Amino acid sequence: MLTLTFLRRALSTAAALVPAIVAAQQGGPAANADSVSRARSLRAVTVTATRQKTDVHNVAQPVNVLDSTVIRSRLPNTAADLLRELPGVDVIGTGVNQARPVIRGQRGQRILLLQDGIRLNNSRRQQDFGEIPALVDVSSIERVEIVRGPASVLYGTDAIGGVINMIGRAPSFGTTPAINGRVGYEYGSAGALSKVDARVDGHAGSFAYSLGGNGRVAGDYDAPSGTFGNVKLANKTVLLNSGVRDHNLNGSLAWRSGNGATVFVRAEQYVADKAGFGYVPPALLGGGQTKVEILYPHQDFQKLTTGFTSGSLHTPVADKIEITVYASRNRRDLAQNIFAPFGPGTPPGAGADIKTYNFTDLGTVGGRAEATKVAANTILTYGVDVFRDRSVNTDSSRTTIVGFGPPIVQTSKTAQVPNATLASFGTFIQGDVRLHEQLSVILGGRWQNTTSTPTATAGRTDALTGHDNSTFVYAANAIYRATPALSVVASVGRGFRSPNLVERYFDGPTPEGSAYQSAAPNLKPETSVNYDGGLKFRDGRVVAEAFVFQNDIKDAVTIAPTGAKKNNLPVYTNVNVGSLRAQGVELAATVLLERGFAVSGNFSTLKSKNVANPALPIGDTYANKLNLALGWTERHGRLWAEYAVRRNGDQKDIAVGSSPVGNVLPAFTVQSIRGGIRGWTIAGVRQDLTVIVNNLANVLYAETANSSFFRPEPGRMLKVAISTGF
Repeated sequence: MLTLTFLRRALSTAAALVPAIVAAQQGGPAANADSVSRARSLRAVTVTATRQKTDVHNVAQPVNVLDSTVIRSRLPNTAADLLRELPGVDVIGTGVNQARPVIRGQRGQRILLLQDGIRLNNSRRQQDFGEIPALVDVSSIERVEIVRGPASVLYGTDAIGGVINMIGRAPSFGTTPAINGRVGYEYGSAGALSKVDARVDGHAGSFAYSLGGNGRVAGDYDAPSGTFGNVKLANKTVLLNSGVRDHNLNGSLAWRSGNGATVFVRAEQYVADKAGFGYVPPALLGGGQTKVEILYPHQDFQKLTTGFTSGSLHTPVADKIEITVYASRNRRDLAQNIFAPFGPGTPPGAGADIKTYNFTDLGTVGGRAEATKVAANTILTYGVDVFRDRSVNTDSSRTTIVGFGPPIVQTSKTAQVPNATLASFGTFIQGDVRLHEQLSVILGGRWQNTTSTPTATAGRTDALTGHDNSTFVYAANAIYRATPALSVVASVGRGFRSPNLVERYFDGPTPEGSAYQSAAPNLKPETSVNYDGGLKFRDGRVVAEAFVFQNDIKDAVTIAPTGAKKNNLPVYTNVNVGSLRAQGVELAATVLLERGFAVSGNFSTLKSKNVANPALPIGDTYANKLNLALGWTERHGRLWAEYAVRRNGDQKDIAVGSSPVGNVLPAFTVQSIRGGIRGWTIAGVRQDLTVIVNNLANVLYAETANSSFFRPEPGRMLKVAISTGF
């Protein structure tokens, strides 16, 4: 009944918007040649949502596409930083390389991170913290595509809340030998960031190649003085462990046959040292706060990918086929230094001082084979994908209980997560059917099997058993083109996520240091049903969209108290709950004005609740947010400037006493200005200059998802980047 009520409201909202949008279409001034030319910049193509190159206006799902021009103009530390000014998405984590995406309130293992359509998620990350986008060199990304809502039919487990696909620059072929490239330098005042990057692309005959990389050094940044809820900082404060030393290296080689078939191989490496989540000393936040220091002393990620594409088969079963095989190795150290005070009723200073160290060596192999067949009014996409994670771990911990006489010291070398594998196999099929000139539907389904298998691990004596889960997911999307400019969109889809190795088998102090987490080997998979309804509008000057959605996650994995204690810490464990529900509205529009000006904005609301226990708040992201921007580009595209403002509203739906900020996470407003010069030449060599000032008013604030353990954003920050192309 709640779902039907919500859908009725959604359709009523959409219907109310139709007259205004149609009136704008019919009553707007005729677009002149200049505005038509500029309107092309409003068009974008996505491959993530449908696996075909499709104009986003014709995709029956809410999708965002950020191209290389936008990426270069924002100077993001990683692709996650690009999400702050988009509807329906958010960021958790701070610092140069630890930011991670949130989509419609879902984060961590409920978001699937892709690189060129291949998964980056792995089964050895914490439940709330998925893999870091920093693994992919942001300088090499051609565009970022975000699908808001489940995409499990095409991509399998983890795509329950949404998908982020980072698409890199592929080697390009030409008729004559050529070589080009760029060298760039970036400076950021926050943490005195310094970054150098370079790239060379070329082709000769049937071969094309691309080589690139960057090196970056950033120190801990300063948060400004000020007040944010109950937190008051009298002076600017260093966010400790917010810097990094890291580098990316990547190279691709491709060969194209005479009939257009392509074979490629790509190798890449990401190495990071001293990367942390950042923390403010508890003494500055008031009494009784837990100190949470989480640091990755070293991470080394290596990946090798090879693939084959043929687009001219014209066989009875396939016109195009793509096969990709990959292998990666992700080795990382994790060090935690946590002091959790026991609080009222215990002696002053009593608490648990927890120091843990973990080394994880995670090897992954996988592949994807996909075929496309065009027949009459249908585009059929089908295939299989498979992956296997194999995790080997070593752990050590030292817990010291103080405040009750002589310190009580306990040490352990038992692995918090046992050595284990997680393997997945899925097969999928999706049909894009044009039923009428104005009506298209996409229907798809997937069967997926996932297994987790722990192996003998020194120190683990608890009974751990393997698990085998199978499920079927589906999606049904429709788009009706009411007018050449206006489309009505509706979709329903079922998502799926298998619990990972950490959720099932972790046994030890939690990363936050406030509790002990016991293993939960018998967790069931999460499933979800998502409903979307909306409108898409585009003419020569205006692009707009309005979406309402509801996502119900059944058997959602969440942490719950057991009532027991271990080492004076309350014991929690992962459990499946009946249902989590997220509902929201997302509005966005861009309008091209005269003389090179453009105005854009988006507004999002989000409400989440635990249907089984409505009294338990889960508002760990924005309740509402508004983004506005005014931009200008001179007629030749050389000079550009933009002013942007973002306001996040109050978030009241949090657990009382869970944050030093208070029981309401306050609203905040941040402003940025950016601009630059594109394509001026010196001695015939192209130059680009970008200048940005973020947090223009130098306000103290933290992203909503970073407030429970208060991790503020940098103060007023200057970024300057210059690049030379040849």
